[in-house]
Amino acid sequence: MNYADIKQYDVANGPGIRISLFVSGCTHHCKECFNPETWDFNYGKPFTEETIDTIIEYMSADFIKGLTLLGGDPLERPNQAPLIPLLKRVKETYPDKDIWCFTGYDFEKDIVGEMYDGWPDTKELLSYIDVIVDGEFILEQKDMNLHFKGSANQKTIKVQESLETGKTQLVEFEEE
Repeated sequence: MNYADIKQYDVANGPGIRISLFVSGCTHHCKECFNPETWDFNYGKPFTEETIDTIIEYMSADFIKGLTLLGGDPLERPNQAPLIPLLKRVKETYPDKDIWCFTGYDFEKDIVGEMYDGWPDTKELLSYIDVIVDGEFILEQKDMNLHFKGSANQKTIKVQESLETGKTQLVEFEEE
């Protein structure tokens, strides 16, 4: 797997100050994607053990709330297995920090409906993820007033609660 960038201090892709890993590779090709260079699975730098060590080090600061995965698409099949060691280390090293994941896949239809039992790495990968923002960006449904998402079709989902109950549980944001 390759990655496009690591943002050490990100406030746009989840609550608080976060570390964000932009993976390479996406088959969705959303119209007006903000990161089209990451569609190419070969874009960027190789994701290595040293990359994981860097992210773990960046997360050591007390003010870092968690890790965000985006890209590209972290849930593309070739990206899942390489991300598991990172997420496992994050949860072992920082159990109180959360992991968010942005994906163009639909949670109910694609992730739970097909990937969870059909792809070998999805179940383990999801076991480490706290929140998924799902769905392709749809330009016609663009809404700049949404929390941490770009179009009205996208949902912010509590992953563990949703898997436990078998019903999608959404993150609720208080109006400011």
